[in-house]
Amino acid sequence: MDNKCSKYEGLFVFSDKETLMKHVEECEDCKLEHEKMQKVSDLIGEVKFHYKSKKQKTRKLKAFCAALFLIVFCTTFFVTSMDNDLTDLLCYDDNLTAEEYGFPVDSYGLIMVDE
Repeated sequence: MDNKCSKYEGLFVFSDKETLMKHVEECEDCKLEHEKMQKVSDLIGEVKFHYKSKKQKTRKLKAFCAALFLIVFCTTFFVTSMDNDLTDLLCYDDNLTAEEYGFPVDSYGLIMVDE
C-alpha cells in the first residue's frame, strides 16, 4: 500500500512558515509537493506583470470614458443654458397657434378657407 503524507495542505493553510518548512525538510512527499507549488508560484510571478498591465489599461480606458462623458454632458448643459433661442425652442408648455405656423386666420384665430 501507498502511505503518502497528506499534511502539506493543512500545514500550508493553517500553520506558520517555520512549521511548514520544518515538515518539508523531514517528509519526502511534502518536499515534492512544495517543489510543485514553487513552480506554480514562479509561473504566476511571470504572468503577473502582463495581467496587471492589462488591468491598468482597462482602468485608463474607463477613466477616459468617464472624462469624455463629463465633458460632453457639461458642454451640452452650458450650451443649452446660455443660448436663449435654443431654450425657447425646447419649452414644452407653449402652444403654437395656426397664425404662428403661417396659416391665414380670421379674427377668431381659425384658419380661413376660401369658398
